[in-house]
Amino acid sequence: QGQLVESGGGSVEAGGSLTLSCTISGFDASCLAWFRQPPGKEREGVAGHYTNIVGSTTPTYAESVKGRFTISRTQKTVFLQMNTLKPEDTAMYYCAAMVGIGCYSSSWYKNRDWREIPYWGKGTQVTVSS
Repeated sequence: QGQLVESGGGSVEAGGSLTLSCTISGFDASCLAWFRQPPGKEREGVAGHYTNIVGSTTPTYAESVKGRFTISRTQKTVFLQMNTLKPEDTAMYYCAAMVGIGCYSSSWYKNRDWREIPYWGKGTQVTVSS
């Protein structure tokens, strides 16, 4: 059974940096993404990654994090490097994975109901103070 486990969250002042990690076990995931859910708001995708038999394609990002966040991965871990953090980045951050149909590019997580995604971690909290 596939499992995702996040770590690396915490509290930081605005302008600071954090790196989140997500360990993948029990399956091979070509499509990975980071989502976040601020208090009282919907879950939203922030970064996506896709690997095929040739290698990794260019990651995609939500407009709100472009230039500040970077997604990357090794065989069994996906990272989210977050720089120049803002108070509005405060949220629970989740790692997600898709296999099979629906896994086709690094934008796989966009325009998709997050409830359709089969693999999720339990989340890690990021709090950014002003």
